[in-house]
Amino acid sequence: MARKSIPYAAQQHRRPDASWYYGGKANLHSVDNFHTTDVLDCFKYYSESADDDRFDHSMMSGYDYRKKTFFPADGTPRYYHRRTLPPDNRRRSRAIDPLFFFPDRDRDALAQALEAAQWMVANIEDRIGYFYCRRYSERLADQTPTLQWGPAAMPWALSGLYQWI
Repeated sequence: MARKSIPYAAQQHRRPDASWYYGGKANLHSVDNFHTTDVLDCFKYYSESADDDRFDHSMMSGYDYRKKTFFPADGTPRYYHRRTLPPDNRRRSRAIDPLFFFPDRDRDALAQALEAAQWMVANIEDRIGYFYCRRYSERLADQTPTLQWGPAAMPWALSGLYQWI
């Protein structure tokens, strides 16, 4: 099954700039950090588990696009390819994981992952330890301590990063 779905993603749904739309229908043609991360994770897991490097070029082109597009110079992980807001804890935590999955192919990945983690701790972590659900602007944040996406995803991302530093 994976041998069929990887070429589909690599060839039929990859955009000329090496990104992927969220979905194939016109109303799903957004490009975001979170779902780009999912695609890259799938390529990496497939390549390693199937010992198949045929799609590594697509994977690394998409990885390079992601690094350039979703991580501006100030270290803020962007939400969409054309805008940063609204940052939320799950998408920000998912911004880290490809960076610690790719240090074998990108020697700068861990430094960038650490920079993204530091931004999250400084900007969306509450003083008691949980991460805000979403920040809408410098002054407005949804500080609801949710019990789904963020509380599990953020420690997972930070602990994954920790194993490399």
